Amino acid sequence: MLCGGSKLANEKKIKYKESTMNVQILGLVAGTITSITFLPQVIKIWQTKSAKDLSAPMIILLIIGVSLWLSYGIIIKDVPIIFTNGMVLFMSFIMAYFKYTFNK
Repeated sequence: MLCGGSKLANEKKIKYKESTMNVQILGLVAGTITSITFLPQVIKIWQTKSAKDLSAPMIILLIIGVSLWLSYGIIIKDVPIIFTNGMVLFMSFIMAYFKYTFNK
């Protein structure tokens, strides 16, 4: 009985690890797709050299919010949250730079 219980516990651990890995992959894929939604805006600003229609308060709020999400992800050690918000924060800083540089 003891050996059977140990085998069952090991099988549960393996299924839990597989399930956790699938959830992590889902989070990374979803986060990546969501994060790259900022890329067309960054490219458009770069091409037109104009950020006049970009809202400075929106960028500031975005940077604050994403920084908090990134901090949260680091605290709980959640890779999809860290990766996703790291990407968004990077693009947010690029947009903030463009807003400052190309504010025509």
